Amino acid sequence: MKRWIKWGLAVLLLALIATSIVRTLSERQAKQQVLSTQTAQTTPTVVELAATDVTQATTQSLSLGLPISGALKAVNSAMVKAKVAGELQGLILREGDRVQAGQIIARVDATEYQARMQQTQEQADAAKTQIDIAQRQFDNNRALVDQGFISKTALDTSVSTLAGAQATHKAALSGVAVAKKSLDDTVLRSPISGWVAQRLAQPGERVAIEARVIEVVDLSHLELEITLSAAESLNVKVGQNAELQVDGTSQPIAARVVRISPSTQAGSRSVMAYLSVDSSGASNVSLRQGLFAQGSLSIGQLSGLSVPLSAVRTDKPSPYVQTVENAQVVYREIELGARGQAQGEPRVIIKGLAANSVVIRGQVGSLRAGTTVRITQTTREAR
Repeated sequence: MKRWIKWGLAVLLLALIATSIVRTLSERQAKQQVLSTQTAQTTPTVVELAATDVTQATTQSLSLGLPISGALKAVNSAMVKAKVAGELQGLILREGDRVQAGQIIARVDATEYQARMQQTQEQADAAKTQIDIAQRQFDNNRALVDQGFISKTALDTSVSTLAGAQATHKAALSGVAVAKKSLDDTVLRSPISGWVAQRLAQPGERVAIEARVIEVVDLSHLELEITLSAAESLNVKVGQNAELQVDGTSQPIAARVVRISPSTQAGSRSVMAYLSVDSSGASNVSLRQGLFAQGSLSIGQLSGLSVPLSAVRTDKPSPYVQTVENAQVVYREIELGARGQAQGEPRVIIKGLAANSVVIRGQVGSLRAGTTVRITQTTREAR
């Protein structure tokens, strides 16, 4: 029994020693963690910013721009329609084909119209023959009246007959002109030079009067049709310039206001304006009717304290900018004004910020207020 007691006491002693060692190590580790946390809390985080990451709020003259958008439209376009009914023949043009003004597009079967032309011409010839007969009768009766062989009443009758024959001939000639016009209308010609935009009929198809056959557009003169609100229209004038970005093109294209509608649209009360597009500015890129374009219309100049538009943050109820004051990030609420361009950079006029304040640009992202920052180079005003 004494032997088992000794072994039990030894095991108990070892267990107490192991427990004491584990507790000591745990306490030491906890102290180290607390010390590390305190050290991290007392050491401030420093964010390094390059000179290109900041700018200054400066007074600049901004070119005010009005955002515009719309679809390109050809100034000159024509819908070639059938002027007479009949079977369509000779239509070989398709979308994208080049045509010249006066070029024959297609024909309508002219058999019926040739027959009408011949019929009216023969009627005119017959009426001309009746004039000759009536003229000879009138001449004879006048000679007989002069000699006293017949009364003047017979001469009056021949005069009326001659006048009636002449009127009939004139009517027949008018019929010839109408028939000739119908015969000429069987030939469809392009009224303008351009390209075929749509082919709306097929050879052999019987077309009615005013049936659409093809559409021709002249891409050498394009314009942009924009819709302006009543307030915006007050600032738009003929001759103002715009810079457009057209779908499919990488370079901006110049445009100029050439017309403004004198009246508003029913219902919306909007005003239509038309800008002439400079096709030469597309650098040999072919513009097409219907392409969507958007850009900015220059409507004047305005000077004021401004910052880059990208530096304005709107993730709070009021717009604000991140500024650097005493090497720390400070949030400053601002009041936004007019927007414009300065040296190709979008800027906005603001209130609520001191001139020459150092403002963090938008590409830096959001920094926590109070964060210590260090600018690696001398801050220069953005140009």
